[in-house]
Amino acid sequence: MISLPEDIALVVAGHGSRDPEGVEQFERFVDVVRMRANGRIVEHGYLEFARPTIDEGVRKAIAAGANRVSVVPGVLLGATHAKNDMPVEVQALQREFPDCDIRYGAPMHLHPSVLQLCRVRIVEAESRGREIIPRSDTCLVVVGRGTTDPDANSDVTKLARILEEGMGFAASFVCYSGTAKPSLTEGLESAVRLGCRRLLVLPFFLFTGVLIKRIQAAVEAVAASRPQVDVLFAGHLDVHPLTADALLDRAREAFEGKALMNCSLCKYRTAIIGYESEAGSPQVGHHFHVRGIGTGAAASPAPSPSSSVPVPEPSPPPAPANGPYEMHPIEEKSFEIIAQGRDWSAFPADQLDLLQRLVHTSGDFEAPDSVFSSAGAPNAGIQAILDRCTIVTDVTMVQSGLRRSLIAQLGLRTACLVHDEETKIVAQANGLTKSAAGIRRAWLKFGNDVLLAIGDAPTAVEEAVRLIQEQRWRPRLVIGLPVGFVGTQECKERLRRCLHVPRITNKGTRGGSPWAAAAVNALLIQASRRPQK
Repeated sequence: MISLPEDIALVVAGHGSRDPEGVEQFERFVDVVRMRANGRIVEHGYLEFARPTIDEGVRKAIAAGANRVSVVPGVLLGATHAKNDMPVEVQALQREFPDCDIRYGAPMHLHPSVLQLCRVRIVEAESRGREIIPRSDTCLVVVGRGTTDPDANSDVTKLARILEEGMGFAASFVCYSGTAKPSLTEGLESAVRLGCRRLLVLPFFLFTGVLIKRIQAAVEAVAASRPQVDVLFAGHLDVHPLTADALLDRAREAFEGKALMNCSLCKYRTAIIGYESEAGSPQVGHHFHVRGIGTGAAASPAPSPSSSVPVPEPSPPPAPANGPYEMHPIEEKSFEIIAQGRDWSAFPADQLDLLQRLVHTSGDFEAPDSVFSSAGAPNAGIQAILDRCTIVTDVTMVQSGLRRSLIAQLGLRTACLVHDEETKIVAQANGLTKSAAGIRRAWLKFGNDVLLAIGDAPTAVEEAVRLIQEQRWRPRLVIGLPVGFVGTQECKERLRRCLHVPRITNKGTRGGSPWAAAAVNALLIQASRRPQK
């Protein structure tokens, strides 16, 4: 049992889940923490998809008489939620309740108790095997959640290595359920090819949910297709006293000044290879607009800092509105004028919003006459957005022109790699412009799940077309609207004749970053009007 000062209240901060079973498991976990906390106040809250929210949990603890509160992430690894969203919640609450001491604990991470529970789940899975197979002929597959934080992803690999060496497995393999690579399917297929008689799959997750069920289905499919291999599913960590003790230990560390994040290689502190642009970027929460969504209640409002207390760090951004995009009255009037300003009957209906937004951006009613859109291209872009593909731009001017509120509302990531250190190296080593090198890196980094928007560099369009034709790159949509006189018309014509991908371009020298951004914004607005996943 963990020793914890008697006057400390705990708030267990969970992510939340669309799966009611996952929420139920989390609350059973809180009950175990409460039983092992020896009468201390224990509350809980969720970042999204469930109620109470984290701030509601803290308020309840304070209302019960607590003046020292330890908010501890009920998550395994320190990625975006634990590094950004939850600390911003705690910071706002500390400003609101200056007479209370509200501390933030570290995630459970690879706590010794967590490692012990991983061993328990592995041994339990082995007991269900159809025969006794030594670990020297077993490949351990650890499935991580997958994040945009390379440090958190690498911790999954560290866990696999510790378990491999400590328990004597022939090999270990790591894959991820999303975001990071290799994917679950790729990882399972690669692990099978190692040739071991047994595959033992351990999802490094605390609670069940949509992803766990997806992982289990994938494991069952591999087992059915490979009858010669004994495939075992260890299951997630689930509710257990060992993880409850790990969380209580993190609560204690928060008040002892020992709550350490995995900071030595944190992308917000250090220029990590491939993430240099994020070093030093402000850490702000991104979930205020979805607090409590999925529970039948309206989203909980974002925390509002007290005006009487100094705010040393940036406050959370305003919560973007949910639901369809609504025009400002001036913008609405502009589009009424645009709709009446020319005959639009010759243009396909699915292109009208995009073409009219180009008129709005350029101030030219003749701009649509030079635009080429392959069949179904706008709808392909909208679907890519709804599938949360990465929006890649050739220059920061295009990236800056995208509507931030819609990017946040739709849960999208944008990327512009032109100024990255590795892009410079690629450009120099291959004789490319930095814009072309940035497009090549986007192909290497993001694969096919991208919406490509080029508004400045003809060489970026040339490189995209070359990769599509020679390397079979298949972006979900290519928008090529660069401006200029050298190579501009030629690259647009090559893109127009590139039949392998949906594409939007135009003829002539006109275009530019505002045009490319306007085209993407038209798709974002239409996507916001469709039902969200």
